[in-house]
Amino acid sequence: MTVHPVDQRLPAGQLLTFGLQHVLAMYAGAVAVPLIVGGAMHLSTADIGYLVNADLLVSGVATLLQCLGVWVFGARLPIMQGCTFAAVTPMVMIGTTGGGLPAGYGAIIVSGLMVVLIAPYFAKLTRFFPPVVTGTIILVIGVSLLPVAVGWAAGGVGSPGFGKPINLAVAFGVLVLVVLVHRFVPGLIGRIAVLVGIVVGTVAAIPLGLADFSGIGGAPAIEVTTPFHFGLPTFEPGAIIAFVIVMLVTMTETSGSVLAIGDIVDRPVDSRTLTRALRADGLSSLLGGVFNTFPYTAFGQNVGLVALTRVRSRYVVATAGGILVLLGLFPILGQIVASVPSPVLGGAGIVMFGSVAAGGVRMLRQVNFDGNSNLMIVAVALGIGLVPVAAPTVYAQFPGWFQTIMNSGISAGSIAAVVLNLLFNGVKSSTQPSEMK
Repeated sequence: MTVHPVDQRLPAGQLLTFGLQHVLAMYAGAVAVPLIVGGAMHLSTADIGYLVNADLLVSGVATLLQCLGVWVFGARLPIMQGCTFAAVTPMVMIGTTGGGLPAGYGAIIVSGLMVVLIAPYFAKLTRFFPPVVTGTIILVIGVSLLPVAVGWAAGGVGSPGFGKPINLAVAFGVLVLVVLVHRFVPGLIGRIAVLVGIVVGTVAAIPLGLADFSGIGGAPAIEVTTPFHFGLPTFEPGAIIAFVIVMLVTMTETSGSVLAIGDIVDRPVDSRTLTRALRADGLSSLLGGVFNTFPYTAFGQNVGLVALTRVRSRYVVATAGGILVLLGLFPILGQIVASVPSPVLGGAGIVMFGSVAAGGVRMLRQVNFDGNSNLMIVAVALGIGLVPVAAPTVYAQFPGWFQTIMNSGISAGSIAAVVLNLLFNGVKSSTQPSEMK
């Protein structure tokens, strides 16, 4: 009996190597949310460190749940989970003026439970995602992530040395190295081109003064995250409504990423698989509320890495989830990973995020653009999805709920693509699973 590449169990060494590559690819994005929220709320360094450890631990558990599956939870696909950036603004607002962290965590628990309950109904919307919609969403995901990679390449947005030529030179060097290794080195090394680029780039950055390992060792050797560290949750209606909106946005983002990964690994996603994926999101977010962290979603960075490496085994990403759990339990390991310079991540990120966008282009090749309005669907949805990317503060004067939805280029582009497809093609054209190769 032939085993599908998604279910292939690779040797332990390859699992660890490929898994570590996934962790390095998503680490900066994974810890960004607790760092931003903790800083905005003026928490102590110890509390911010606690948030980071809790985030890594639950990210790992969420990834294991998504990849391996438990009962009706988990897509059983190579999907990396991490905190959604859609949670940043409402969490800061609730934490500072709307009841504090306990109110935020209470809202996350309720909204996570809501996702678990409505997942089967939301997943039925897959009939509204033919290739013209899915390809556009994947393209928007990739292009929306590219500014993040560029910010890393320049040294990290807000850093004193942002935009220095040396930062961009290191990022470009890593980019070139990844491309050359991927092109000319056969076998396992060629498939871990991103990991090679990050390791070599980090070593090269040390004599340039861009890598700082001096702070390693200050954290406790082991730190176990405990439930409700910041107090028992409270349930404020306004906070709950804010996070219900966040989770609807997150469900849209997850749906796009799951459909994308299904296309990449050649395992088409049906409504049952999407239901399990969304339930895992909801359960992970509920756990996030219990263990002092945030809502979770599929990470687009790692979708691009799967496309780039062509390693489709879900056990690779599950191994990455196990590594995240260890990072959450042993803070010193997290400090080592966190010491990878931003320019190094930027060079690798350009390749990975570009791979996501290229995957969208590949899917759009299935679409017939002759004698119909499909080109209009792609053009307008792509334009709407890139508005917040081009001008991040464009919706600053709008209500909070509107900003939550539209400030995410992925959700804005997804909604636009679905609505435009209904307008021009109707529902009938969206019910062709054969097109979802």
